[in-house]
Amino acid sequence: MLNLDQGYFKSSEQLHQEWRDLMGDVPSTEWVQQCGSGVTACHNLLAMEVAGFKGGRLYAGSWSEWCSNTSRPMVLSSELA
Repeated sequence: MLNLDQGYFKSSEQLHQEWRDLMGDVPSTEWVQQCGSGVTACHNLLAMEVAGFKGGRLYAGSWSEWCSNTSRPMVLSSELA
């Protein structure tokens, strides 16, 4: 999700529509953000708040923590095609 336009957050209305298009009818309290280390995920949480979506959660360990345990499920992007 690209939350910025020329270095600034997009309008709350635009962010709201883009997040709604992405997440559909899933309640924002069920959205969990993660990335490689947690930094970009925090940016998404802030953008969600700007867009009016409350209660999003952060998986702080993000991919770095998840992939360190080989018993956890993983799918390579090439397997999704």
